[in-house]
Amino acid sequence: MNDRYDAGAAGYGADQYELVGYDEYGQPVYRQVQAQQTQQQPYDPYAQQHQQGYGYDPYAQQGQQSPPAYDYGTGGQPAPDYGSYDPYGTATHQGGAAQGVPQDPYGQATAGTTGRQPRVVEQTARQTPHIPQQAGPDHDQEAPGEPQRDYHTEQFAFVEEPDAHSEDVIDWLKFTENRTERREEARRRARGRIVALAVVLALVAAGGVGYLWYAGKLPALSSEDSAAGTATAAGAQKRDVIVVHLHDTKGGGTSTALLVDNTTTERGTTVLVPNSLALTSDDGTTTTLAKSVEDDGSDGTRDALDTVLGTDIEGTWRLDTPYLQNLVDLVGNIDVDTDAEVPDPAAKKKGEAPLVNKGRDQTLSGKMAVAYATYRAPGEAQNAQLERFGQVMQGILRKMSSDPQAATTTIQTLAQILDPSLTDKDLGTFLAGLSDLAKGGDVKTDLLPVQNDGTLSAQASARVVKNVLGGTAKSPDKDAAVSVSVQNATGVEDNTEKARVVLLNGGFTFLESGTGTARTTSEVVYADAADKANAAEVAKTLGLPAGSVTKGKTSGSADVSVVLGQDYKPSAG
Repeated sequence: MNDRYDAGAAGYGADQYELVGYDEYGQPVYRQVQAQQTQQQPYDPYAQQHQQGYGYDPYAQQGQQSPPAYDYGTGGQPAPDYGSYDPYGTATHQGGAAQGVPQDPYGQATAGTTGRQPRVVEQTARQTPHIPQQAGPDHDQEAPGEPQRDYHTEQFAFVEEPDAHSEDVIDWLKFTENRTERREEARRRARGRIVALAVVLALVAAGGVGYLWYAGKLPALSSEDSAAGTATAAGAQKRDVIVVHLHDTKGGGTSTALLVDNTTTERGTTVLVPNSLALTSDDGTTTTLAKSVEDDGSDGTRDALDTVLGTDIEGTWRLDTPYLQNLVDLVGNIDVDTDAEVPDPAAKKKGEAPLVNKGRDQTLSGKMAVAYATYRAPGEAQNAQLERFGQVMQGILRKMSSDPQAATTTIQTLAQILDPSLTDKDLGTFLAGLSDLAKGGDVKTDLLPVQNDGTLSAQASARVVKNVLGGTAKSPDKDAAVSVSVQNATGVEDNTEKARVVLLNGGFTFLESGTGTARTTSEVVYADAADKANAAEVAKTLGLPAGSVTKGKTSGSADVSVVLGQDYKPSAG
């Protein structure tokens, strides 16, 4: 690469440079010597040394000009300036050297040298890089006639050469900054995800708790045991209700249950309705559920239940015992926790193995299911048999198909004649929905609490009537008919049912009081003197002697209490 000092050392006619010092890196620093000075000041090394002194300061200011030196051999005239000087005193002036000849600062030039040493000067210039602070040649002061210097951009390329280390440092700073920003952004995104996840979990938990509360599935906080505010919400829930009447074609009698599908809470209930429930018949008189089923039929009984319970029953399913047996066989038997041993009706001798054993998870066939659902042990109340019927219905719902089409096919296979209010498709779809709930443990069985006089206590029945059925209990007026409670002490089980039929036909309200220890004579008791005539009428209706009527304490809220003894003859009624 060319150095701008090479141009000054190219010939005698060019500008001359002189050493003025050394920079901070130990490199020599030159300055330009004007052509006029070169002609006026001859070279005198001894004068320069005298002027500078033996201890020459190379760091003297460049702008300082020394006074011209005198040559003692010329009579005190200024010594000629040959364009340079030897700072070390090694150069000698010999034989009329031409003016303007640059001197070698390292003492390489001799007295006989008549030309410049371009190789040495070029090498020195190359070894001495240009200092940016150093002023270059002044082209404006060049002597006329001198050739213009031609500078090329490659001579200054080193000024613009990028520093590789600087680029590496910049790249590293950018990489570090970008990586830090990425880490901070990742942290911000992670915090945002955590906050969002926490919010979602809180909403899900709140929604789940709210649903469980609304559905009444929270422990110790069910909709059935809640206060009046929750009861109001329970009344607004959507329910599908049908009534089932089991007719015992062999033993006689009926059993009634309400199948409830609460589509709002997705829970099902089998409500067992005792036969002693007081209803209002079509002619406005008071009757019982059992009597209504026998006399008023499906439509009349359904309307009477709606009136008493405040419900909206959609249909009636009459299920005779032969159809119950076929239904259990179609679903593939049922499993029931039995509470009693049921003897085999076909057994010819006593002591034979029972048809149904007592115990947990007893598998019942169709025949066994019918026997268990209609069984009532001696001395038991009708509610005990009713609860067994509820167990059988629960087992059927668990084994019924949850597919509406398959359940409908099962009902059609029974080939029974249904009530016009309930088609086989509607019944199959309804049972399939309850079956799905029963398999998940969401179907339970409740007994409607009926008082001895057949009426419903608002407080006692609120749990079932309000919360399960969504209705309001409204029992018939007690003054509509005389209520008669009957206790069977004849030792003959069927005498209770026969007495019930006779009393209902006579216009009395029948209340069952169970069985008692066998006695020989019957007794008709009234508590209020106003009921004495009613008691005499009851005795007459049952075929009992007038002497059996007496004043005393009646059972429960009945107007007249009757204890049937062995003197009772059903045929007389």
